Amino acid sequence: MRQSQLFSKTRKDVSAEEQANNARLLLRAGFVDRTMAGVYTILPLGLRVRNKLEAVIREEMASIEAEELEMPALTPKHVWETTGRWEEMDDLYRFTSFYTQMELALGPTHEEIITPLAKQYITSYRDLPRYVYQIQDKYRDEKRAKSGLLRGREFSMKDLYSFHTSEEDLDRYYERVKEAYYRVYKRLNLESVTYLTYAPGGTFSKFSHEFQIINEVGEDTIYTCPHHQVAINAEIIDIQPSCPQCGETNLTEQNAIEVGNIFKLKTKFSKDFNLTFTDENGNTNPVMMGCFGIGVTRLLAAIVETFSDGEDSMYWPQEIAPFHVHLLHLSNDESSQEQAESVYSQLQNHGIEILFDNRKESPGKKFTDADLLGIPNRLIISPKSLENGGFELNGEIHTDINEIVTTLTKPVVSSSF
Repeated sequence: MRQSQLFSKTRKDVSAEEQANNARLLLRAGFVDRTMAGVYTILPLGLRVRNKLEAVIREEMASIEAEELEMPALTPKHVWETTGRWEEMDDLYRFTSFYTQMELALGPTHEEIITPLAKQYITSYRDLPRYVYQIQDKYRDEKRAKSGLLRGREFSMKDLYSFHTSEEDLDRYYERVKEAYYRVYKRLNLESVTYLTYAPGGTFSKFSHEFQIINEVGEDTIYTCPHHQVAINAEIIDIQPSCPQCGETNLTEQNAIEVGNIFKLKTKFSKDFNLTFTDENGNTNPVMMGCFGIGVTRLLAAIVETFSDGEDSMYWPQEIAPFHVHLLHLSNDESSQEQAESVYSQLQNHGIEILFDNRKESPGKKFTDADLLGIPNRLIISPKSLENGGFELNGEIHTDINEIVTTLTKPVVSSSF
């Protein structure tokens, strides 16, 4: 795509109301626009990133046999009354329909929808296990929306629900989901800063688990083990003061951003909605359930916070970058312009996603905008690069377009957890 044709443009400044670095960078780079506090329009560049992030998540959900569906955001009051959460949830958006006078809620989560839905399809042990997920916008009436896209009133989330005949089967799938989550963060180059964190299990079990990214802007406090990538949430440090894996008590207090959580719901919601199955002996039992979430827009913002370099630059991991390469043409010379057009066409023909800065702007402006957009590969065509024999890709001169294609399409290798 030619940069001159982008819908959005970069900005020098944004409103002082936006204090979070992720929001300021995304706004300045033209990835999002602020509609109101806690609510953002995702612009074309931002949507390219989010779509790729969702694709990574979908691939890992497919690897653990989860099927995708989409549930409504608009939900009736009676399902929330069934679980008691109509009154209990302080961030539930509640309102009355002007025409029907029905009392409704915008879904902040979907246990109240998926559980009665599952009753239509689960009656016997032969129907289990089952795993379904969605990626959908959620709504929470945050008292004070802050931290940019890290804490909003409308946000995108992946939520997976699993259904089982026994707690043992739930435990097995819980471990499979845990590994799938590790793979997601590894593909996003977050493996070195992501900690599996023990957290309160609420009314469901003794512990749940969060995936936390170490970052000074994080709102959560966790205590990390020096020997393993395991941590304990501040909420349970008093009852679990040592590393659950090795017993180490010399833990380090750190700020972190939660980018995923996994819960064993067990029979909490299946009992509320009378979701049962008949076992091999003809006995009726409640279905065991699990719940596994990843905040998509929250994860996107956490990536910005992790890989940004101050207030003027971002860096996107290769798998989710809006484009694979940013082509900067730094001359008005007709010959080099033809070279740039030729390179642009050839890279496109090889299936490489390329943003071509063909604007009539100064080299300084182009470099400044390139730093802000954060595309991981930068290809420069200038009088200097041509004098040196070709095109400058990530600081190195290449004379052959096929060599450039090979470099750009080389698989990215990252370390394992």
